[in-house]
Amino acid sequence: MKFQYNLIIIVCLTCFSNSVLAQNYIGHTVDNYAGIQSVIYNPATGVDSKMKLDINIFSTSAFAASDYYGIKLKNLFDSGNTFDTDEDTKTFPKNNNNFYVNLDIMLPSVMLNIDDNNSIALISRVRTFGNINKINGELFENYENEFDDTEDFSFENDEFTGTIHAWAEVGLSYGRVLYNENNHKIKGGITLKYLQGLGAAFMSTNGMQGNYTASENTLATTGNLVYGVTGDFDSDDIKYEDLGSGFGADIGFIYQWNNAQTTDTNLKTDYKLKLGLSVTDIGSISYDDTEISDYDLNETINPNGNDVDDLDDLYDYTSEIKTVKIKLPTAIHLLADYNITNRFYVSAQADISVVKPDNSQTSNSLNTFIITPRLESKWFSMYMPFGFRQYEDFGVGLGLRAGPLTIGSSSLISNLVSDSSKSADVYIGLKVPIYR
Repeated sequence: MKFQYNLIIIVCLTCFSNSVLAQNYIGHTVDNYAGIQSVIYNPATGVDSKMKLDINIFSTSAFAASDYYGIKLKNLFDSGNTFDTDEDTKTFPKNNNNFYVNLDIMLPSVMLNIDDNNSIALISRVRTFGNINKINGELFENYENEFDDTEDFSFENDEFTGTIHAWAEVGLSYGRVLYNENNHKIKGGITLKYLQGLGAAFMSTNGMQGNYTASENTLATTGNLVYGVTGDFDSDDIKYEDLGSGFGADIGFIYQWNNAQTTDTNLKTDYKLKLGLSVTDIGSISYDDTEISDYDLNETINPNGNDVDDLDDLYDYTSEIKTVKIKLPTAIHLLADYNITNRFYVSAQADISVVKPDNSQTSNSLNTFIITPRLESKWFSMYMPFGFRQYEDFGVGLGLRAGPLTIGSSSLISNLVSDSSKSADVYIGLKVPIYR
């Protein structure tokens, strides 16, 4: 069995350094005309919305972040400068560095308001999460440099975990107005999902320490490293019989308050204040025939004289085949949205990961806090999210919705002025919107 330690790392670093990935439609989901994209954030948003019918043709949202790399992304957009990986990339190694990527592709999907009190949606998506949690930055830096020109160093890595997981899902969502009296409205929604696993790889340690001696070019290590892979996930041929399956759910509630006394039916979906609470990605995917190898790292090796990607040749190990469950990135989402005047709104969102990163057989999302002022109308919306993110980063972005087209990024503006960006994202979508 060829050890694929760099599988997770290469995926995470490639996505981040090229800044082609982003998180889920940050800034856009609070738009009252976001339609089906807001349903994946809170399934209660679909009912009694300003969309009669929303048909998603194709949308993708992606996000990448790390507290190890800081990248001068503005040189990618400056015709007078050439982006140089060595000069435009800074590293910040510490005892517990982290890497994170998230790719979300929404395939053809549809949302329909049946009447004023009921809505349904059918959603299809393909998703990938990659996490490296609490890896020793100095060890990673020397591993990436293949231990060339390295001084003596020692490391301790007792809480390291890493997971990459890809899956497809089909969800059926239902939303309903639960209460509507005296300018107070409460809505609820639930999405039930069938999950088709596309594969996962994961690793962890119960304790890993080591010392590198430059004069002798030796790496003495102690402890263990556990690596698991589902089926043929780390090969070029992923067979259908190796895929896993499972079920998931999202649930959400929304409270709306309108302080205006009106009988105008065109304003029946307007509000002065909206509060939202949702929990997404409840569930897991079960994989049979998962190979798990436990490597005994009590050995001294010559890292320059060996292929350190192939631990089978460097360390003794034991393997077993078993069934594992990979947990989804369960998260809690909080929303407060205030209508300042007419078409101007400001919202505050908090996303909190429920999953603890110390479990290698799980995916976890980032904790974020976003404030988004926006201008909103039927055929056009513009929003500028300000975000505080995990991994010590602050982002300012810009998003636009013009009829069927949506495009944006929650870090565009900050990345254009920063000399050391630690996160990057972008999203784009094309749909057929039919408004009320």
